[in-house]
Formats: sequence, structure tokens, C-alpha cells
Amino acid sequence: MEYIKDPKMIEVKSFEIIQGIIDDIRPGYKFKNEIEEKIIKRCIHTSADFEYLDILKISHSAVDSIIDALKNKCTIYTDTNMALSGINKMKLNALGCEYKCLVADEQTKELAREKGITRSMAAVEIAMNDEGRKIFVFGNAPTALYKTIEMVNEGGKVDAIVGAPVGFVGAAESKYELEKTEIPHIAVQGRKGGSNVAAAIMNAILYAM
Repeated sequence: MEYIKDPKMIEVKSFEIIQGIIDDIRPGYKFKNEIEEKIIKRCIHTSADFEYLDILKISHSAVDSIIDALKNKCTIYTDTNMALSGINKMKLNALGCEYKCLVADEQTKELAREKGITRSMAAVEIAMNDEGRKIFVFGNAPTALYKTIEMVNEGGKVDAIVGAPVGFVGAAESKYELEKTEIPHIAVQGRKGGSNVAAAIMNAILYAM
């Protein structure tokens, strides 16, 4: 059997195919700019879903805010270990950034039990009390996204949110609420998203840097 074995060539070929399909199904489609093209195409590359041409919404200051935070040694907090594992650690380490998923920590479990809330919400509370600049990357838990919005409204600070919770209970609604805020954000509208998509968004920006 003949097939491509080089990983770089596989990726190059994938993105060539993606552009070819866009040209076929959406002739004349124009990306707003080069970085948004990279983000959207990486989401398509990860999901094989061309609906991301329409459902990925990037607020006007989101990319600049994320890049600035990354350049200033921010901490990335994810709502799942899957999202955390998917983000390129070599790039983050080179930038001096930290990265955490607090959902399984004992402190998080205790706070969730004490308050009767989800562990994802408790993890956000703990993260918000940490010092330093922050990016939240959510691919699974709408409650984490809701909690972050609530805490920002109460004076909490976050540089940006990648909002990509997937599912049927609160996923679409939480991202709709995010879009109404002034928080720099990249949001996947509707029920789609996932930890893999959330990680892909971050990786697209890291690779572009």
C-alpha cells in the first residue's frame, strides 16, 4: 500500500484538501485575516467539520489578548485533561507559560462538595484567586464558562476565554452569554465544540506566533 508517512507532509496535504473543499462548497468565501484563517482551518482539520467556517466567532481583541498574555507568561486553565494534553507544551514552555487543569485536585473536589457546585465551577473559583494573567480554555463544561462570566462580572480578571463546550445542556446557551460580554473570546456557536477543538484553537495561535 502506498500512503504518506511523513507527519509534516500529512498535515500539509490535509490543509491543501481543506482549502480545496472550501473552494468547492463555498466559492468566494473570504477569511477576515490570516490568523483567523489559521484558527478556523485548524478547527476544521481537527473535526473534519466545515461548519466551523460559520460557527467560530472571534471577538475583535481576542487574538491580540491571547498573544499578549502568552508573551507575558500567563497561565492557561483548561476544564479537561484532554484539552490540556492537546495543547502544544513545547511552545508553552518556550514562552514560559504555565498550564493547569484543576478539576481533579482535592481542593477542587472539597470546594465543589462544600458549595454544591460542579468541580468545573470550583476549579474556576480557585483559578480566579491565583495571581498572574490567565487564559481559560473550555471544551467540555458549560458550568465553568458560566462561572467565569459571573466572576468577571463581579470583578475577576481574565485575559481571554476560548469557549468551546460541547453538548446539549447549557453548551449553546453558555457560549451565547459569552458572546454578549466584553471579555476577549473565541467561541463556537451552538452545540458543537469539544476539548480537541479548544486545544486546536490555542495551537493555531501558538503556531502562528
